[in-house]
Amino acid sequence: MDHAATMKRAYELISSGDVDGFGALLAEDFVEHEETPGLEPTREGVVQFFHMYRTAFPDLRMDPQDVLVSGDKVVARVRATGTHQGEFLGMPPTGKSVDVQLIDIIRFDGAGLACEHWGVVDALAMMQQLGAIPEEPPA
Repeated sequence: MDHAATMKRAYELISSGDVDGFGALLAEDFVEHEETPGLEPTREGVVQFFHMYRTAFPDLRMDPQDVLVSGDKVVARVRATGTHQGEFLGMPPTGKSVDVQLIDIIRFDGAGLACEHWGVVDALAMMQQLGAIPEEPPA
């Protein structure tokens, strides 16, 4: 199975707005290790997260920069861009653009579906770009 191709397809589906198509790439017993408050760390919770994210950033693009495969795991360094046009985690739309880096690690099962995810996103950079956190430290 070509896990790298599946990983790239996941980003294509999210970027095109087909969040439910993305959800079909996740196993029923999917486990999310990068928990978001208020969302279950499950397949349904992840699909709900990306619906919320696409509402906040309707032009969201997730472009994999590097995709590395090791056995049943795939690591991707991804550039995420978008314009904040809807409510996001309680923050009203700012109209500002974001451009952040993230790292995803996905473990695939024998059927070729994603069954676990670990990730790190540069949330500080995102919040600074949205104006929620100052970019310069206080003097």
